[in-house]
Amino acid sequence: MPRSIDRRKLILGGTAASLLAGCDNRASAWFLKAMERWNEHFQAALFSPHRLAPELPPGTETPLRDFPQYYISDDLPEAPDDWTLKVGGIVRRPQVLTLDELKKMPRTAMRIQHHCVEGWSAVAAWAGVRVSDIAHLAGLDPRARYVEFRSFDSGYWSSWDLPSAFHPQTILAYEMDGMPLPPGHGAPLRLYSAVKLGYKMVKYLTEVNFLPNRTGGYWEDQGYEWFAGV
Repeated sequence: MPRSIDRRKLILGGTAASLLAGCDNRASAWFLKAMERWNEHFQAALFSPHRLAPELPPGTETPLRDFPQYYISDDLPEAPDDWTLKVGGIVRRPQVLTLDELKKMPRTAMRIQHHCVEGWSAVAAWAGVRVSDIAHLAGLDPRARYVEFRSFDSGYWSSWDLPSAFHPQTILAYEMDGMPLPPGHGAPLRLYSAVKLGYKMVKYLTEVNFLPNRTGGYWEDQGYEWFAGV
């Protein structure tokens, strides 16, 4: 059954809280910020655009009923009849793309393991368009360093560093396990990647914006890790 995300089960768990027991608020805030900066720099240093997640063989997919569905809205989000994807920010050729137009672009497929910050994992086969191909179509400005992804799921959004967004296994997915993307997993289009934890992979996409400056995200603005690499 679909279940909305538990907002208290994500990154800021009991370990940090126990370490900070008895500290005043200023010390706690300083410690958490320092740890977040260290963790982000460490993960960014480990990232490589050439390191690929292993492709898994056919038949290893997790049954769809066992692959958890997360969304922020109280009810399952439904795409408007006139859904399109807007591509903007600092680009030379802003785009408004239909699903059919996205499907005519070069297709990338992968069968990899999904990692959730809650501790579970699952396997699915995904297919869609690389974010790097979307950037090429729109004519990316060389000043762009970040990408912001926005959703029709109660305003859910996230921002990424450009190298992670341009990883060859980062796509805008319209298929899951050989079928059109199911509503519970972000239909008609979602962000999917081998290099980030699940909450960075925005479902129900409406906008992709290339930006010169870093922004935040739905969970990131509540204190969760921004880089969130795998």
